Amino acid sequence: MPDKKTPVKSDRLEVMEKIDARMNPRRRRAEPTDWAIKGELFLNCSCTVFCPCVVSLGQHPPTNGYCQAWMAIAIDEGHFEGEDLSGLNIGLMVDIPGRMSEGNWKVAAYVDERATQKAYNGILKIFSGAAGGTTGLFTMLVSEIIGAERAPVEIVRDGTRRSIKIGRKIEGELEMLTGKDRSKPVTMTNTKYWMGPDVIAAVGVGKSRVRDYGRVWDFGGKSGEICAIDWSGPGGK
Repeated sequence: MPDKKTPVKSDRLEVMEKIDARMNPRRRRAEPTDWAIKGELFLNCSCTVFCPCVVSLGQHPPTNGYCQAWMAIAIDEGHFEGEDLSGLNIGLMVDIPGRMSEGNWKVAAYVDERATQKAYNGILKIFSGAAGGTTGLFTMLVSEIIGAERAPVEIVRDGTRRSIKIGRKIEGELEMLTGKDRSKPVTMTNTKYWMGPDVIAAVGVGKSRVRDYGRVWDFGGKSGEICAIDWSGPGGK
């Protein structure tokens, strides 16, 4: 497990002019590195039914013509250039003006405050696409990084429930949808979705909201997804 580190003031990067080459789409470019992440990603978005992007691969428009979402990533096993990432949590706030595949995403990243400086830098490279590999497409899809910071990212995975809490900035909770066999969740399998081939359908419950960077979003009752992830750099599978 990574040692706890004292947050560095400069890690709170809210102003676009202060975003450095780790995350700035206008300055970053893919620099393939040795990295890998295994764990789980879950999200809650503004679509009123199960997200159409899973099947259409981002070609179908979201319910409202735009997509607003929070994402949570729990890293069970992982590394970046020899630095251990296991046990770290990441939160993302994602604002997409149209179809997912058309880009122009605006993203804010919240990195586990326990991350070492090397792990923090590596995670930003991975989720900006600069590290290449599975997330390399982000260099084309993400047009603006509106913020990147260390934060206490709390993720809970308990049975059919998933939740993330980042202070009062993101408070999200999901419940898996059950099928005819109530012991199993509704699952879309063998997809070509970028996150992973098997996606569990879920719904936002209770407090599921975003309150940061001028965004006031509420996702209770809206579409959710839960997906096991197995990502890696260009040298991986």
